[in-house]
Amino acid sequence: MQNGDRHSAMEDETYTDIDGKAISLECQSHSGFCREFTVSSAKVSIGRVMVYTCAVWLSAYVIFFFTENTAVLSSAIVITLVGMMIHIHFVKVDHETLLVIGSLGVQVSSSFASGRESTDFIEMDKIKDIVINEAVHMQRVIYYLCILLKDPSDPEGVSSVVPLFQSSKPRLNCLVKVYKSCQEILAKC
Repeated sequence: MQNGDRHSAMEDETYTDIDGKAISLECQSHSGFCREFTVSSAKVSIGRVMVYTCAVWLSAYVIFFFTENTAVLSSAIVITLVGMMIHIHFVKVDHETLLVIGSLGVQVSSSFASGRESTDFIEMDKIKDIVINEAVHMQRVIYYLCILLKDPSDPEGVSSVVPLFQSSKPRLNCLVKVYKSCQEILAKC
């Protein structure tokens, strides 16, 4: 990096999600009051897409063989293509980013496999704290990082909880690293 470059990468480590799949955490410190955390998950697997496509088309061909109705084959092609587009555009998240800017706020972004991005910004004066919470999911305890929003009517209360990294679902060791760094910034505000 050049001497005048204030955009420095702290670390780039590999972790796993709650299902044991590999994810990576990239931490960047833009300044003492600004840090960015990006959790990336595996890209869309061409092999899995091929298996699902072949299964749907093979099923359609079997039905066509017995019914001799060509609409079955056409429907299978349309259903497969529409299903893949919906999955890539609305479901499959490539990476999620948390940008914490001290005294300004927190920006949460999700980038989908299609290139579509979803971004939300929460002002710092609405944030009570950033915490690691736990939940019971499918007979296991999982941990997730979340933002507690202040209740305008009760200064000690919490009006709502905004979960972070909902798609990548990192394990506790990854969440602790992000949590500690977020707390350092919140303590300076």
